[in-house]
Amino acid sequence: MTLQLDDNGTAVTVNKGGLTILRYVYRPDNDQFESPRPYFEPLYDLAGNQVSLYRPHDHVWHKGIALSLPNAGPENFWGGRTFRRGQGYVDEKNDGSMVHQEFTELTADENGVKAVERLDWITEDGRHFFSETRTFAVTVLSADTWVLSFSTAFTNDTENTVVMGSPTTEGRENAGYGGFFWRGPRSFTEGTVYTAEGEGGDEKMGERGDWLAYRGKHDSTDAVSTLVFTDHPENPTAPVKWFVRTTPFAAVCPAPFFDTELPMEPGDTVTLRHAVAVCNGDTGIDGAAKTAALAAAELDRLG
Repeated sequence: MTLQLDDNGTAVTVNKGGLTILRYVYRPDNDQFESPRPYFEPLYDLAGNQVSLYRPHDHVWHKGIALSLPNAGPENFWGGRTFRRGQGYVDEKNDGSMVHQEFTELTADENGVKAVERLDWITEDGRHFFSETRTFAVTVLSADTWVLSFSTAFTNDTENTVVMGSPTTEGRENAGYGGFFWRGPRSFTEGTVYTAEGEGGDEKMGERGDWLAYRGKHDSTDAVSTLVFTDHPENPTAPVKWFVRTTPFAAVCPAPFFDTELPMEPGDTVTLRHAVAVCNGDTGIDGAAKTAALAAAELDRLG
């Protein structure tokens, strides 16, 4: 079935029949402390269960799925305070924004939905920092699985070397978050993590691999959903280290700068490519591996 696309000038909503799959908010109205930036929220599986969380009270800068980078040299495009070696988390008034400029493509047809977007990264004090071209696609694989493919290329437009990192590169152990970051529903707390090495929970933090899946349970409906994340083999530091938590909340991020800094010289461009398949029910490890391969193929089609 052809997906339907609605653009109201602030957000794009993708529907399959009468069911919303996701909304992409490209002109957010969040406070500067939350680093205003586009985000995918809400997201639903094809049974109508929500598989994301918006602005939780513990981390108000978490929003569904968003490209979020906490340590971009001196700047923070994640939100909140910035972790600095020897100081901990400090409020540096450096929460930048990723500002939508235009869609150069926004289409829906029998193959799915595709968007190509230009953005500027602006520091809290108003300086142009990076320029970005972002592409994403939504495709339905089956009656119980759909895929969001995502690619970004951001360029250092400053006159300085910008060292990309994370709280872990600044000295906080196992806090290598930053990148394509998902926050799950409250009911997904203490969910199950699948990787090629087996299933588990928080001990999967920092494991390397091409894919990682998260199974969570829904309140009220007795339903289960599985999200299968894939990382492109040409991304920096691939096979990536995964930032994953099941407690005190559900979160997944293929983190290219988990514990390795990447200096970006003036004019340098970093490309990141990821996909997430949203599945009704419990895929298990074997099903997650098969779904990851299908999602990787969709990511390759995105280009």
